[in-house]
Amino acid sequence: MADAVMAGVQGAEIGNQKLGRLARMRMADRTFHGLTLAAALTVLLLLGGVIFSLVWGSVPAFSTFGLGFLTTQRWNPVTEIFGALAPIYGTIVTSIIALLIAVPVGIGIAIFLTELCPPWLKRPIGVCIELLAGIPSIIYGIWGLFVFAPFFQATVQPFLIWVFGPIPILSDIFAGPPYGIGVLTAGIILAIMVLPFITSITRDVFDTVPPVLKEATYGLGCTTSEVVTKVVLPYSRVGVIGGIMLGLGRALGETMAVTFVIGNTHKISSSILAPGTTISASIANEFTEATGELYTSSLIALGLILFVITFFVLAAARLLLLRMNVKAGN
Repeated sequence: MADAVMAGVQGAEIGNQKLGRLARMRMADRTFHGLTLAAALTVLLLLGGVIFSLVWGSVPAFSTFGLGFLTTQRWNPVTEIFGALAPIYGTIVTSIIALLIAVPVGIGIAIFLTELCPPWLKRPIGVCIELLAGIPSIIYGIWGLFVFAPFFQATVQPFLIWVFGPIPILSDIFAGPPYGIGVLTAGIILAIMVLPFITSITRDVFDTVPPVLKEATYGLGCTTSEVVTKVVLPYSRVGVIGGIMLGLGRALGETMAVTFVIGNTHKISSSILAPGTTISASIANEFTEATGELYTSSLIALGLILFVITFFVLAAARLLLLRMNVKAGN
């Protein structure tokens, strides 16, 4: 009888210990859930704070100039007349030039590394790409100003003017004296900067293509170019577009390298050889010199415009990916 009582007491103690352990586990889960929820909400709070600060700071500029702030290129701190059209134009044009150069080159490098490169050469090229991505932007700016721009001024720009000068429309795009610095130079520097991002992401995405798909296509007698265009690119298009969007985001917001080589002139020219400016370069150049509420507000308004441009670019990319998935039946 006594043994049965002792066994019952011990069983109750073991049951209490299990209940206590379960209670502690539930408490730990609730604590972990709360911490992760707080971390996630912190992102929303930070983003909301940034948006509110930009909108609040740009109110004086938009209330003074209205929508004319977006449609005029005049920028005169002395008379306090400001227009954002020239920086918006420079930001968009330099980013387009950068993507036109970096996307085909980056995808070509990724195809070579995944489909054609001998094994002994893959690692050196991969390390070089990673080193390019790790170089600070100011290094690109210094190199662009003191090395690339003089070379560009002495060789490439005179050649472009000579080749395209007699051709209508193109003669306006490649017109003017060869300064070395300018919109085209900034676009090329941006292309070099975003190339590692596009290449690395595209290469990693290409590596996710199941080998059995490529082997089956080769088995049907297809060439390497056919395997790439009919299997690899369609299978990995979402990831490739994601890499391109990441590169575009870097190009839109790049500051220091562009500031060194674009010329920093608030003027729109039909020639891409002429100096210009971008939103980020204008803010970096003039924020320390901004005196007065209207001048500072105009620079903050430029930041708000850059934020909106980036938001619409990412939204367009998401919409494009959604349509592609719907078309593919996913």
